[in-house]
Amino acid sequence: MTNQHPITPPPELVQQWREESSTGELHFSPQYLATRAAQWGADQELEACAEWLKQELQQPGWANRISSYFLYAARRWSAPSLKERLSKAIIDGDERKALKLLEELDDSL
Repeated sequence: MTNQHPITPPPELVQQWREESSTGELHFSPQYLATRAAQWGADQELEACAEWLKQELQQPGWANRISSYFLYAARRWSAPSLKERLSKAIIDGDERKALKLLEELDDSL
């Protein structure tokens, strides 16, 4: 499991933007890179919001639940908890990571 924000562009895409913005071998436009990243992130967020709304509309009583508050709460990312990371490590069979997370859990008690 990664702690990377879900709308962080993948490194390959950042490299592609960097190459597109290059004015020379060692020069690139930070403004171009920032603009492309912001546009990409906004597109990802819009797609996720549309998917969330589509799922909500299929549920009984949807009109009572939809508000900007619920949309905001559904779309604000937070890092996975220690318990969630431990569960994922166990499910993935990553014993080394699971043991490390168990040590963190012991320290937090």
